[in-house]
Amino acid sequence: MKRTVYALARYRDCQAAIDFLTGAFGFRAHEVSKNDEGVVNHAELLVGDDMIMIGEGRPGGPGIYVAVEDVDAHHDRAEAAGAEITMEPVDQPYGSREYGCKDPEGNLWWFGTYRP
Repeated sequence: MKRTVYALARYRDCQAAIDFLTGAFGFRAHEVSKNDEGVVNHAELLVGDDMIMIGEGRPGGPGIYVAVEDVDAHHDRAEAAGAEITMEPVDQPYGSREYGCKDPEGNLWWFGTYRP
């Protein structure tokens, strides 16, 4: 199945979040990526047939990640429509190109080429 939309949450301590989410809610770890210091900075957790992604960072409320084909064109369209860009398009070490923004109500959105 080729997914396009993923729920996303940020945690200061991803490993503690994984431990809690798997223990308390029965989520299953699918992919866990660690940085050079061994700290989890990204994880994909399965919830039934669906997936959520969690990442390291300051919690700022839930967000949505949407896979798109052309990140730069998508960014330009969103910015022209009034989206507040929170992260300019950037190439990630795991091969994705991504950007982040807020909609007019302050909801967090990330768009990129990554498809787990």
